[in-house]
Amino acid sequence: MDDGASRVTNKDTVTAAADAAQLEIGVWPDEPLRLNEEHLDPLLMWCVQRRATDVSIQTDKPIMIEVDGTLYPVTRRPMDSADMVNVLNRIYGPDALAKLASGRDLDLSYEVRPDRNTRHRFRVNMTAILSRGRDSTQVTLRSLPNLPPTMKDLGIESALIDNWSPRQGLILVTGPTGSGKTTLLASGCRMLIERAQGCGKMLTYEAPIEYVYDAIAGPRSLVAQSEIPRHLPSFAAGVRNALRRKPNIILVGEARDRETMSAAIEAGQTGHLVYSTLHTVGVAASVRRMVSVFEPSERTERSFALMETLRMVVTQALVPKVGGGRIGLREYLVFDDNVREQLLDMPLERWTTETQRFLVRYGKTMEQSANEAFKAGLINRRTYLLLTKGFSGDEGYDLDPPENFEDAAQRAAEASPESDLDIEEDDITMI
Repeated sequence: MDDGASRVTNKDTVTAAADAAQLEIGVWPDEPLRLNEEHLDPLLMWCVQRRATDVSIQTDKPIMIEVDGTLYPVTRRPMDSADMVNVLNRIYGPDALAKLASGRDLDLSYEVRPDRNTRHRFRVNMTAILSRGRDSTQVTLRSLPNLPPTMKDLGIESALIDNWSPRQGLILVTGPTGSGKTTLLASGCRMLIERAQGCGKMLTYEAPIEYVYDAIAGPRSLVAQSEIPRHLPSFAAGVRNALRRKPNIILVGEARDRETMSAAIEAGQTGHLVYSTLHTVGVAASVRRMVSVFEPSERTERSFALMETLRMVVTQALVPKVGGGRIGLREYLVFDDNVREQLLDMPLERWTTETQRFLVRYGKTMEQSANEAFKAGLINRRTYLLLTKGFSGDEGYDLDPPENFEDAAQRAAEASPESDLDIEEDDITMI
């Protein structure tokens, strides 16, 4: 009986907290009876004022916004198919439905200009879904700041800043979807543009373009941004295009396939500085994925070219912060001459396990970042355990963070199979 009463009390407490948060966010006061094209921009501006990072518009559901990682409904009425047609027409055009019906999803950017001197950009994805037994649509809009933040704004470690601009080579930013990879890359680009000596000619290839650099002062910098597939058909085509334009820096939105990875490596080998992203979690996992993407017949040759080109891998996780908001925690390893030479002297099968050991010795693990944030009171117990143990634990779980990270990494590396690169091509998918 007591357990039942306790469960009811806990449920009431959770419900009360959710209601209080919803009251703080509120609902859109100008909600119309029918969402027409002219209503979309005022809705998005209201969502931005409520600190929404994402706006989701889905058939048969109220419009939802995400604030600090939590979803809130902001309309009383669910969207019907006529509302969705108006949204699609406003953002993309009258042929959006036909393209979605053909099995394609649409990635693009959308801009709202409330006045001549202000603009708000959104990254948009449109995807066909099934709702209540019929074909429907979900539109996700991610709000983008007018200017990319600075490295200082993001609290980037000094070791990352110091190694962000090698003379040439490949730098990778990895992490799951929504972990802030694009924001980290944009802040790094801003730092390069604003340097006294500038960045030279920077060419970016993105799908879609999220941050723009027009308002950043850089008298010694020239930035040209191209959108995939609007301006060029693929990222690999973008890299090939860049090599004909004498750039100093090339930014590739995502190294999502073998062709793009090979093109990025070749660009790094020919004296360019290349930045890109991968959907992997962890530095060692990123090395494994990059090696595994090549055909077995060419794997050794391409992997050695990769290691000669690689300069740094950064993995980022975006987690809830105590007191509200979110904080980025990072794992990274600088592939300097010492690290590269040691790996090049080993067989490919050992690269993943040895990279994990080097990560502790020469870089910084996610466990170390979580430990520092937990001790500083920036993240709560549940987030700390999710990052370090993979689960939220229970009330009796030992909270003391491990002190000897090297022993922990050694155990993790020894537990990894030595044949971790023997992967069939059909199993290689970008997450």
